[in-house]
Amino acid sequence: MQLVVNSRGSYLRKKNNCFLIKNDDKVLEVSAKKIESILITTSAYISTDAIKFAMDNNIDIIFLDYFGNPYGRVWHSKLGSTTLIRRKQLESSTGDRGLNLAKEWIICKIDNQIELLKNLKNSRSHKENDLKAYIDSIEDKKIALLKIKGVLEEKRNSIMAVEGMAAKEYFEALSYIMPERFKFKGRSRNPAKDEFNCLLNYGYGVLYSMVEKGCILAGLDPYLGFIHADNYNKKSLVFDLIEMFRFLVDKTVIYLFSKRKVKKEYFDQMKNGLSLNQEGKVILISALNETLDKKVRYRGRNIRNRNIIQFECHRIANNLLKQK
Repeated sequence: MQLVVNSRGSYLRKKNNCFLIKNDDKVLEVSAKKIESILITTSAYISTDAIKFAMDNNIDIIFLDYFGNPYGRVWHSKLGSTTLIRRKQLESSTGDRGLNLAKEWIICKIDNQIELLKNLKNSRSHKENDLKAYIDSIEDKKIALLKIKGVLEEKRNSIMAVEGMAAKEYFEALSYIMPERFKFKGRSRNPAKDEFNCLLNYGYGVLYSMVEKGCILAGLDPYLGFIHADNYNKKSLVFDLIEMFRFLVDKTVIYLFSKRKVKKEYFDQMKNGLSLNQEGKVILISALNETLDKKVRYRGRNIRNRNIIQFECHRIANNLLKQK
């Protein structure tokens, strides 16, 4: 589970073999054995004993900003694996190998989007035809992506263009199924222009920290990307790999809206947009943890959604090592 500290003034410290969170008169104790990571999302205090206790138990501590974007983390200083993986990653980040990996990750993203839309279509017979039209169009984008040949340096923009067109139609389809008062016009980031994107942005921030952790533990360099161009201090590979897992946040947010669990009171007005307040964060994180803890059949095994991220990072690292 993820331990979330999101109340202003909260204090996190170590007590015996547990983490203790205190806020005003409320006290919560959680065993270290139950925690995979700690998210600190607002003004809070943490003791050095708690930090060392987390490191001793291989629990990373992630600090999220007002919008849910991770801006820092603390974890142990050991490398996740051999540096040979990083060398292979660098060798494979260009040319036809890089192109094939980039295509694989974006195709996986599109497949997940299509599967999610198909599930939505099956439960919304009155919107079935329109959703089918969106699905067919996105599948055409997938076919176009499969046809791209060459080397990554020359085809990177083409891949991103096709992915962008598929994403545009995907979010149009999601807006189409939203209740009238929650419909939105495409993606908007920090700040979000609407409630749907506000929840997505915060959820993606949490997911981003999980993908970064997966890269480090698998021995991958999070700064060495394939699809997203290298940039100073930009974790390009994390931006690449998160694409395959965004649907986990998407389906969680859709669930919250479809079950009428989203309220206008969960959002605060700010300049040029909205922000998710503490009450809204609690609802989202709770629902997201339910999604992440759900077991699914994946590559021949039963596995929790949250563990698929680590599984895929290790699979990518192992495949890089096999390349000659």
